[in-house]
Amino acid sequence: VVASGGAKLSYLGLRSNTGGLVRGGLVLGKRWKDTADTVVIGGGCVGVSLAYHLAKGGMKDVVLLEKSELTAGSTWHAAGLTTYYHPGINLKKVHYYSIKLYESLEAETGQAVGFHQPGSVRIASTPVRVDELKYQMTRTHWHPTPQFLIGPEKVQELFPLLNMDKVIAGLYTPGDGHIDPYSLTMALAAGARMYGAQIYNPAPVTGLTPTSDGKWDVQTPHGTIRANRIVNATGFWAREVGKLIGFEHPTIPVHHQYVVTSTLPEVKALKRELAVIRDLEGSYYLRQERDGLLFGPYEKMEKMVLQDSWVRDGVPPGFGKELFESDLDRIMEHVEMAMEMVPVLKNADIINIVSGPITYTPDLLPMVGPHHGARNYWTAIGFGYGVIHAGGIGKFLSDWIRTGEPPYDLIECDPNRYGKWTDVPYMCAKARESYGFNNVVGYPKEERFEGRPTSRTSGLYELLKDKASMGFHAGWEQPHWFYKPGDDTGYKWIEREAVEGGYDVDISNVTDDIGVLGVAGPNSRKVLQKLTDEDMSDAGFKFLHCKSIKLAGTPLRAIRISYTGELGWELYMEQKNLAAVYKAIMEAGQSEGIDNFGTYAMASLRLEKGFRGWGAEMNCDTNPLEAGLDYFIKLNKPADFIGKAALQEIKAKGLKRKLCYITMDTDDIDPEGNETVWHNGKVVGNTTSGAYSYSTQQSLAFAYLPMELCSIGQKVEVELLGRKYTAMVVQEPLVLTEPTRTRLQKKAKGKA
Repeated sequence: VVASGGAKLSYLGLRSNTGGLVRGGLVLGKRWKDTADTVVIGGGCVGVSLAYHLAKGGMKDVVLLEKSELTAGSTWHAAGLTTYYHPGINLKKVHYYSIKLYESLEAETGQAVGFHQPGSVRIASTPVRVDELKYQMTRTHWHPTPQFLIGPEKVQELFPLLNMDKVIAGLYTPGDGHIDPYSLTMALAAGARMYGAQIYNPAPVTGLTPTSDGKWDVQTPHGTIRANRIVNATGFWAREVGKLIGFEHPTIPVHHQYVVTSTLPEVKALKRELAVIRDLEGSYYLRQERDGLLFGPYEKMEKMVLQDSWVRDGVPPGFGKELFESDLDRIMEHVEMAMEMVPVLKNADIINIVSGPITYTPDLLPMVGPHHGARNYWTAIGFGYGVIHAGGIGKFLSDWIRTGEPPYDLIECDPNRYGKWTDVPYMCAKARESYGFNNVVGYPKEERFEGRPTSRTSGLYELLKDKASMGFHAGWEQPHWFYKPGDDTGYKWIEREAVEGGYDVDISNVTDDIGVLGVAGPNSRKVLQKLTDEDMSDAGFKFLHCKSIKLAGTPLRAIRISYTGELGWELYMEQKNLAAVYKAIMEAGQSEGIDNFGTYAMASLRLEKGFRGWGAEMNCDTNPLEAGLDYFIKLNKPADFIGKAALQEIKAKGLKRKLCYITMDTDDIDPEGNETVWHNGKVVGNTTSGAYSYSTQQSLAFAYLPMELCSIGQKVEVELLGRKYTAMVVQEPLVLTEPTRTRLQKKAKGKA
């Protein structure tokens, strides 16, 4: 070892008697590569899956670096559950792909994976749980995932050791089961090598240095690799790797325990393997493990344990395949509920209690994709359920890296959804809440309040927080609805585009600095005109125009304002000035009856007007022509704008589906979005958003339907909580927009 002053250590390579290369006491055993297209950091199931998929997809220059040995960290001790089920719309696709891959992996690689598929049942033992299962059935029929709502008899058939006294129904998913995480990872590694990827271990990453041309120098004790891109897939070491380049990734290890019993005669006597059960009221999963049972609970938030010392002080350098000390007393409440539901547990001997770290993000969803702030730095971290996510995420990221865009929209897993507002107290509070709320009943529009508010509060928050029910949107507190007297209170998208396009533009994130006020309604022009000399008339300030104006009665010399039509005016200003501008507008609008409105009201109003919403009618899985946005696109303009060629090709081929505007005959239930649409007994599409229209006194929704069902007057059925309600395609909108009303009024006056 050679060292001089403050210089970095450099390692002398020596040949071991086995022919491997020894550097710094580490035996590598193969020739070192100095360059790579992609370097994947982390040898758990997610990182190895990505290396496998990149190499299989044709990218031969792939290197995976593992600091100790494959599966070290969370993978090796995982319970290995696999399920098609996920409440998220596109995360279902991740689960689906993973299971289909695992079914064929042994035949492809020659490596056994220990995959068991006895199916699984989510048990409902209360009427509210039954409604929750019906709600999930509503959202699954338009996916390929097999899923069935079953009665007690079928539940008992699948798990005959249950105490059926409390079982009302079950959500049955055939094909679910469990897999051996170690064998899975080794099979993926074998496949990665088979297709040309290099896996180096032990090869800890000691430094990451960006180059001027967007590449990375990845430093290890064995030498440096120059990589076109790097992917952080390091599990609970994600923060350590992120800190090498100045990022504080919001991931934290949680202590998760599961119990393995000795052989039980009742289990051994079974003729087929028990289905995996998830007792939602007891908050645990339970499956067969050989001739015994494996039982894993999710403790309540006041009892569960975070390894927050690792956030403060870092992961102990030697930690790899170690476990935490178990604490059976902490989970006894769940053990007792499990013994009541599965009585044979009362006679079982415990042979093993596993207590190991699993990684949580504040919202329990992983961070997947390119990370802004560093070119060609990608993340695949924060997996609380890495085994079932590994296959699908490996394919998803591989497609994105190789082709330049993801195969479908996973915006909920965008690593850039977090920011500087995601501090350690918030991260700990939300991770504790997410873990403890794992199996509680989930309701549409439900808010969870741990760790709130964050530092990301607008200049109006203190003024309005007691007047409204606040919702949480990317760290912001935003009013969903305002109280009335008597109410109960309660994907490229920009840095890479700029570089590849050669644009002379500076990009900075001003989200935390700028506040926005929306002013809408038929008298909005009149109210704003009182505060400015700028011409606010329809002729003077047209749709989608934007200007800087001066507002009287405020400390501002200028304010940025845009007119968005029926959604009103958007006023942009520094957060510190938000309250003053709000007060000035409210005072100016008193004679016009001005009042507050929240995002729930806006959602209902925008549906009445037929306005599309981003993330619902518009996302990366749809295109503007399907969404009926032809009016906003000029395909004949000379400029070669981004997406022009793709849209021309889509138009030439013709559409297979289109967004339709539907009304529904319902009773005491309204659509939310993502419900299944039926016609003649077959699934034909899905809703994207829905609400009750107070102006027309009926339920409205948008839905994507095949072209042959898009005619006005066409009737279909929308599934809500297990029932199918008649719906009809109607002409949009039901409530005319302001420009249309004005035009019709002028036309009527002209005739008069």
